[in-house]
Parts: sequence; structure tokens; C-alpha cells
Amino acid sequence: MNVRVRFPPSPTGYLHVGTGRTVLYNWLFARHHGGAMVFRVDDTDAERSTDEFLQDIIEGLRWLGLDWDEGIIVGGPEGEYRQSRRLARYQEVARQLVDSGWAYYDFATPEQLEALRAEAAAAGQSPVYDGRFRLPDGEAAARVAAQEKAPIRFAVPRPGETVFTDAIRGELRFDHANVDDFVLLRSDGTPTYHLASAVDDVDFGITHIIRGEDLLPSTPKHLLIARARGAPDAVYAHLSLLTGPDGAKLSKRHGATSLRSYRDEGILAEAMRNYLAILGWSPGTDEEIVSLETMVERFDLGAVSKNPAVFDLTKLEWMNGVYIRSLSPAEFASRARPFVEQALGRALERAEWEAFGTIAPLVQERARRLTEVGAQVRFLFAEVEMDPASWEGVMKGPEAAVALAGARTALEPLSTWDQAGIEAALRRVLEEHGLSARKGLQPIRVAVTGSTVSPPLFESLEVLGRERTLSRLREAAGRLAAGSGLQ
Repeated sequence: MNVRVRFPPSPTGYLHVGTGRTVLYNWLFARHHGGAMVFRVDDTDAERSTDEFLQDIIEGLRWLGLDWDEGIIVGGPEGEYRQSRRLARYQEVARQLVDSGWAYYDFATPEQLEALRAEAAAAGQSPVYDGRFRLPDGEAAARVAAQEKAPIRFAVPRPGETVFTDAIRGELRFDHANVDDFVLLRSDGTPTYHLASAVDDVDFGITHIIRGEDLLPSTPKHLLIARARGAPDAVYAHLSLLTGPDGAKLSKRHGATSLRSYRDEGILAEAMRNYLAILGWSPGTDEEIVSLETMVERFDLGAVSKNPAVFDLTKLEWMNGVYIRSLSPAEFASRARPFVEQALGRALERAEWEAFGTIAPLVQERARRLTEVGAQVRFLFAEVEMDPASWEGVMKGPEAAVALAGARTALEPLSTWDQAGIEAALRRVLEEHGLSARKGLQPIRVAVTGSTVSPPLFESLEVLGRERTLSRLREAAGRLAAGSGLQ
């Protein structure tokens, strides 16, 4: 099977996670069958399409590790893969459809169309333009010859229906009583989405069209255009949309929806790719951590569910944590470094980079997002930013003051400043004063790191160093004694 799929984004917004899943499924299907993926740009909406959004889409695909065989940047036999540069082709096909009787110039007036809408509303129906105001071909041709402007509409056969088998949903039927004589070419000569998309799919030899179910109502129109041109039907597969945990369509009220947001928030590309893959597709086993090679080997449209898929942020973070822990220490440190530097507002110096490399494996075991890393290790490279909730939560009662004073007394004379010596000294403080680990160690943690959430305490103090540790313990004890809190 000579499989050819396409990814045709409109650069009118940042790459949505749902669109990311759609292109991933197209890519997996093409790679599974040894076929080709075409990346074209549906940019006929000149007012909303921008190069910024297109660049974001390109970067999103590259971040996910998805390439393409034809299309923008890489080129191909079609020459142009941006619809804004193929307007003459769409006009040509529209005129061919008029000449063959499949389309017509429509001179219906705004008043006539408004009356049709009012009539449908009164009957409780959706307005469907059935060509009732179509002029005889000769009269329409004469008005066109006289330079009158008019849109070109497709002449939907009536009565009739469009039938096709969706690779995910099975046989689907669309009664033409519910299908407009839809516009192909506007009166200003610009194509509608239906014409441009259907023309490109035929011209580029697309065999499988895998897209969201929101485009399902467009399918009979696209099939009618292709069939009118004598082209074979492409295989359609309509994916269910992503929903939030509440069952509603995924939107900003559920959190971030663009891929770039998750990338910037510390989600690894391989974790996002894995998570998107299993949102509606089963690899055939109960496993959830699936390599890209396994995805390609097993991907099958027949295993894609037609039921809505729930985008669960908690599960994505869990999966991201699994992938974070699978990285080598060096790879983890490298990937986390930009987030640490972002938290600091500056680049790490060489000695700081070495210190981070020492403590990074300890953070790696706990992190669910790379953004957590910067927050957890910032205390090593900058003045402490005290978290008010952490301070108020542990710096209460006499135990906190005892813990801070005992820690200073025990740590100051240590001959060797290392994790083993630090731990032994602080364990003695707990024992001598009858303090639990929570009552005794948490005040020390907050004093030196600014938070109850940090890398393991003893290792943190070793990397922080004797002088800075003792200085922070003295400062916290002073605040506590003065009753000034964080003021």
C-alpha cells in the first residue's frame, strides 16, 4: 500500500496538544506502512495566519521528534506547499467544475439568502441552501461575461447521500438534504477551506486523511469534490477530540493547551509523545510506557478508539517523572540546566555547574517537571528566598529555636564537611533534645533552603558548604528570636 498522509495546519494559533496528537497519529501510520507524510500549510486565512504561529508549529513537530517527507522547508514534487501560493490552481479547478456541470456561479441576492434562513428558523431547521436561486446556465454565463462577480457553488446532487467507511467509526451516511450547495470560490476569487483542502488532497495523492472529528461534517463535501474530479476516495479516519477531566472539550480552563506551554513548563518531548500516543490508541497490551520504535511497529487505525480521550495532567506529570528518572545523570543535568538558569535569571558559572551536577541526581529522583528543579536548587546559587508558607509551617514553638541552635553548635566544629559527618552530627542533636525528624530537621531545611521542599537535607548542606550553612542558620535563628518572621 502506497500510503500518503498529510498534516495541514492553519497557522492561526500556537500548536494545540490535540493537533499534536493528530500529527503524531499521521506520522505513526505513515512510518508503520513505509509511506510518506506531507506537511502543507492551510494559510488562506490571510488576516489570522502569521509566520510566528507557523514557526511555533514547525518547532513543535521538531520537539516531538516528527519529520516529514514532503512539504514546506524540505520541498517536493508539487513545488508549493502553502495554499496562499496556489490560488491560481484553486480557481482553475473551480472553473473546471463549472464547465463539467458540478458547480455554478450563484447570483442569489443577500435578501434571498436571508429569507431562506428565516424560513428555516421558523420551521426549526438548520438553513440548507439547495440551489433554489440558481440561474439557467446561459443567463449565469452571460452575467459572468459581463464581468459581474459571483461565488461559485458546488451543485450537490439532490436527492442523494454521501456514503463512506471511516477507518475508526465504520460506515457513515450523509443525506444531501442536510448538505448545502456549498461555496467553492468566493466572489473575490479566494477559495474556501473545502475547495483548497480537497484540491490539495487530490493533487498531492493523499491516500489517508486522519483528522479530528470536528471536521467530520466537511467530509461529504470533500468527497463530492474529489469524486467530481474523478479521483478515488481517500480513506478517512476521524479522531475523537480531547476532553478535560470534566468531560468538556479541552480548553484553557483546564490548563495549558499549547505544546509550547508544556515544553516551557518542563515536560520532556518523549513523555509528551508517549502520552499523546496512548490518548485513544492502544498498543495492544496494558503497558503505558511505550518507545517510539514500538509505536511505529504496532500502530493501527483499527486500535484507535472513537470515544473521547481525557487529557489528565496528573497522569502526564507521572509519565514525565518516569522519563526523567530514565535519563542518565549527565543527560538530566543538561536538560535541567536551562530551567535552573531561568530560575536564577543568569547563566551558571563553571563551579556552580559542577555543584549542580553533584546534587542533580538527588533532584532527579523526585522531579515530575524540569521546572521543579530550578526551584529546588536555587538556594545553592543565590540568596535564600524564603517561602512564607514553609516558614509559618515549621518555625513555630520552642523546638524550632532549639533545632537551629543545636545545629549550629553541632556543625561548626566538624573537621570534615561531608554528608556522613553532617548527618551524624544532626542525628545527635535530635537525640540529645528529644526531637522528631520533622520537628528537628524541617526548621534546618527551611533555614538553609527557604522551603520544606528541597533535595535531601544532608547532601544539600554538603554542597552548600560550611560557611553559607552556618550563616543561614544564624540569620534564621535571629529572625526567630526577634519574632520578626519574614519581615
